[in-house]
Amino acid sequence: MTTDVPPPTEGAHRFFGERLPHAEVFAALLADTGVSHGLIGPREVSILWERHILNCAVIEDAFPDGARLIDVGSGAGLPGVALAIARPDLEVHLVEPMQRRTEWLESAIAEIGLDTVTVHRGRAEEFHGQLTAPYVTARAVARLDKLARWCFPLLEHEGRMVALKGRSAEDELAATTTALRKMGLVRADVGSHGADVLAAPTLTVTCHVRHGR
Repeated sequence: MTTDVPPPTEGAHRFFGERLPHAEVFAALLADTGVSHGLIGPREVSILWERHILNCAVIEDAFPDGARLIDVGSGAGLPGVALAIARPDLEVHLVEPMQRRTEWLESAIAEIGLDTVTVHRGRAEEFHGQLTAPYVTARAVARLDKLARWCFPLLEHEGRMVALKGRSAEDELAATTTALRKMGLVRADVGSHGADVLAAPTLTVTCHVRHGR
């Protein structure tokens, strides 16, 4: 390895349980080729567990048993790979436009040993009409209104977009609600996840969407 991999936090031990070895492989890959491929910055390695892996994995409680979901702009597999590690019952589709990143994701999935994850290379809008799921998720991709233009068409008739957001989640939702309603938003909720394993819980905005078809 080119970089020391930080040991799992106490919260990671509690959260992942018997799935921790899979998460540790993911952490090692992120700290090594994830950095050399430009997927995460070298300064992020020391905070991999709190800031990235756990931060994403804790939103697993937003999805029911056996859910199928699309992770838009997956990048380093965050949140999609982290969710697949935490919840092997989920069917996860990673959408990422950059070939270098999709190749890294394919390799990482094989090394971690995940057989419920599929990688799709392309922009989200290229899959409109081709790829759909009851759930779509994204992290650090775009503001809610722009994200909705890419993600809402990937949702089935009554689906949900679960967007990971920071402390400004409430303000961003308030600023974009009118635009979101024009695109099919029925209801939106701000949720908090992982308070028992993270110093700062992860915030999500879940948009309940109904298409006019």
